[in-house]
Amino acid sequence: QMDEVQRQWGAQATASWKINAFHSIVAAASFGAKRSTPYAKGTVHDFMHAKILVADDYVYMGSFNLSHSGENNAENVLQVESAAIADQCIAYIDQIAARYGGSALKAQ
Repeated sequence: QMDEVQRQWGAQATASWKINAFHSIVAAASFGAKRSTPYAKGTVHDFMHAKILVADDYVYMGSFNLSHSGENNAENVLQVESAAIADQCIAYIDQIAARYGGSALKAQ
């Protein structure tokens, strides 16, 4: 999905700065990635899309995008305080990282 996002950023003068920021983040951090089928009508939708943050016994999850448009859209965020649920989410995140962690995010 990031291939298409980078193409969109490159086409917008006001958003093109995001490409270098993305490249810097990819170079500095460890990410898991999965190749998804590009969106088109009638194609399989095999996108991996989960937004989860675990901090101590708190879990934050939802649809909120950390972007300007995310601030203006109707989004949801759920905060749960539960050590058991936090542990389950950590196990899920570890499982995803083990499965896709070796895949490289592609910076164009």
